[in-house]
Amino acid sequence: MIPFSAEFEKKVTSQGVDPEVRRKISEELGAPSCIPKLIKTGYNTLRLIHYFTAGEDEVKCWTIREGTKAPQAAGVIHTDFERGFICAEVMKFEDLERLGSEGAVKAEGLYRQQGKEYEVGDGDIIYFKFNVTAQPKKKEPAAK
Repeated sequence: MIPFSAEFEKKVTSQGVDPEVRRKISEELGAPSCIPKLIKTGYNTLRLIHYFTAGEDEVKCWTIREGTKAPQAAGVIHTDFERGFICAEVMKFEDLERLGSEGAVKAEGLYRQQGKEYEVGDGDIIYFKFNVTAQPKKKEPAAK
């Protein structure tokens, strides 16, 4: 149970999404916002975790249930990714943060290829390899 005031949270959040502005309003009103605690508790209760995909121009965060295998995590992005799953190239966010670059993570041997049984971890950064071939056409029944 997390006690909170909806009226108080409305005052804090009505000023926009800038965390610094919210922090100052919370201080002025005399109490911290409970929104971060509500979100964290909700995720923990529902057993939700995050993994990331990254390209040259963007990073995306995906939410999955704890215990999700790599093909099903790929399916969150697109069903074809799950259907044609080959492998997941994985590094931990903590390793990337500590070492500073993908190249350094690879040099340390911490960038790994994982198969269909890999259970995605919270904070994994994943590049999915997949191959989807065209669906075979259904044969028409022969005329009698």
